[in-house]
Amino acid sequence: MSTTLPTAHDDALLALRHRLDGTLALAGEPGYELATPWNVAVPMTPRAVVAAAGPDDVVETVRAANELGLRVAVQRTGHGAVATDGDDVVLVHTGRLDGVHVDPATRIARIGAGAVWQQVLDAAAPHGLAPLVGSAPHVGVAGFLTGGGIGPLVRTFGLSSDTVRAFDVVTGDGRLLHVTPDEHAELFWGLRGGKGTLGIVCAVELDLLPVAEIVGGALYFDGADAAAVLHAWRTWAPALPEHANTSVALLQLPPLPGVPPVLAGRLTVAVRFASVEDAGTCEALLAPMRAVATPILDAVGPIPHAAIGAVHADPVDPLPGHEDSSLLRELPAEAVDALLALAGPAVRSPQAVVELRLLGGALARPAAHTSAFCHRGAAFTLSVIGVLAPEIAAIVPGHAAEVVAALDPWSTGGRLPNFTATADPALLARCYDESTLAWLGTLAERHDPAGVLKVGQVVRG
Repeated sequence: MSTTLPTAHDDALLALRHRLDGTLALAGEPGYELATPWNVAVPMTPRAVVAAAGPDDVVETVRAANELGLRVAVQRTGHGAVATDGDDVVLVHTGRLDGVHVDPATRIARIGAGAVWQQVLDAAAPHGLAPLVGSAPHVGVAGFLTGGGIGPLVRTFGLSSDTVRAFDVVTGDGRLLHVTPDEHAELFWGLRGGKGTLGIVCAVELDLLPVAEIVGGALYFDGADAAAVLHAWRTWAPALPEHANTSVALLQLPPLPGVPPVLAGRLTVAVRFASVEDAGTCEALLAPMRAVATPILDAVGPIPHAAIGAVHADPVDPLPGHEDSSLLRELPAEAVDALLALAGPAVRSPQAVVELRLLGGALARPAAHTSAFCHRGAAFTLSVIGVLAPEIAAIVPGHAAEVVAALDPWSTGGRLPNFTATADPALLARCYDESTLAWLGTLAERHDPAGVLKVGQVVRG
């Protein structure tokens, strides 16, 4: 959808500015730069950017959009940004809604939608508590949870969104609702997995875990050992107990600050590991992988849970990225060979990361409250991440699609919402089963009849 709106709409938006506690910026004005996402490859050119100072600002913006025939998108970090497709979009930036309150007695945290996970980790750690986070603690809390949330401890504790107790959300018709399993239960179901389909989250309440320390990190091997490591990992990983979590990644990391020199500018293989058990138990579990080849860097050991980002060591600084993914039901030797043929040491893959992540365990069991998250039965995720540097930008997307297609014989056909940053209805449909997709679309029409939130990664009827 693309449209050219009269400048009178700018006048109306400037009038909205006076009803906000936060700020509103048109293109060229201070504050408009908040539209730039972490993934700088995604073009974000909204009509205006609202830096909300509180939930009332979100309500005012959505109501104004209803009156003016505009749409409203939302962003915190922009890791999963989806390009805006017209000048009828107002972007709500939630960065100022970043309060974090931890109640150590109840083990409950109340978190503003503008907080990133590291803020929650740091607030919970002094109490010996921890949120169930993803692999990158610098992403936004709300966007991660509305996509379900697969983290380094997913096999041990399950899906991150299953820890949510309540949302404060602004629906497309401009209502601010407190959503729990008992209040607006259909929204509580859909907000956990439906991404931005059903509203703009302003705050969330969730349970914390009594975890202060983990054994975590990665074993890094030379790329020449990739075949031996991946084939060993595919048989070792599924036999692990639920307290143990792992992924394996083919890495081609550039020589940048924060990248150890021994890993930079070469193909390496990382076997990531995270567990809540004691160091001795974990050492015994890791012994078979350490024996496959000599690690060029052994970085697994006891760490504070607040440092869990070290397990995957995802990049913090913004970059132009491209991502593709799928879910696998199994990982036979033929699948590993197919992966190595496109991303192993015999070829020069343009991808920065090609990762397989073990699922199962607690994730595979039903949650206390059902949600829109599907595909709990998948055995592995496949993620392919490339950096769109000028010299390879033209080939990264096509090669990523080849890698994913090569493992199609072992794919479930599904995708995870947090690994599907797109507005393409066909790709979004792969995130859900048929009944979930239909119910999300029905709820979207019910709570947003004017289609104000019909922008970005949303499901509509």
